[in-house]
Amino acid sequence: MLQLLFVTVFFFYLVPSTLCGNLGCLYRPLIEKDITFQPLAIECPRNEVCYKAEGHYGGHIGLSSSGCMTRKVCGQERDVFYRGVVYTLSYSCCNWAYCNACGGLFANTFVIIIIVTLVTVAEVFGR
Repeated sequence: MLQLLFVTVFFFYLVPSTLCGNLGCLYRPLIEKDITFQPLAIECPRNEVCYKAEGHYGGHIGLSSSGCMTRKVCGQERDVFYRGVVYTLSYSCCNWAYCNACGGLFANTFVIIIIVTLVTVAEVFGR
């Protein structure tokens, strides 16, 4: 019975991600860092990667956002005007599913999926 559970979880979580050609990321609009916003799971257009951005004003990190973007913006900084203040927005990118998770439910779910997948593979092929 335990093997059936592992195989079922394996097919529901791992197989769809390998068949899909587009990258899954978390979207969070550009908002103040202290504001709670439940990120949305999105699918990036082809040839885009996940990103996280932080807006700095002096030594203070005041803004953040995440989502999908082209690789050419990765690692760059841009100035943005937000509520009367100019912030320097720094972009960092990654290219695996939901890699721009910033903790919380999605990151924990992703780790659980990886662990269940590894245990399933070990269970199925270990016998």
